Amino acid sequence: QVQLVESGGGLVQPGGSLRLSCAASGSIFSRYAMGWYRQAPGKQRELVAFTSIRDSTNYADSVKGRFTISRDNAKNTVYLQMNSLKPEDTAVYYCNAGLLIVGSYAPTNYWGLGTQVTVSS
Repeated sequence: QVQLVESGGGLVQPGGSLRLSCAASGSIFSRYAMGWYRQAPGKQRELVAFTSIRDSTNYADSVKGRFTISRDNAKNTVYLQMNSLKPEDTAVYYCNAGLLIVGSYAPTNYWGLGTQVTVSS
């Protein structure tokens, strides 16, 4: 069983930065790939970035070069550093513990409750 709690969201101006954190309980954190998703109003939830157990990373084209995902297995925490934020990044951000299947991220049912990110002047 893995429980996930996101934090670090808030209101930021365009061009600003935020760092999201996702703290996981449970001793099996290091066995899962970890992903960050987001869901904007009226849109489907989309995968933003994920990191494997061995710290390889992958990003959606819309955030590549601006967002960085990282994990600290000793702290059971995954981070999402978001720079050069745009209004279209506004969404609720969720973390997920998942699996890599042939290099693609497959989410499990382990989700956090989400943290709101609003990019607006």
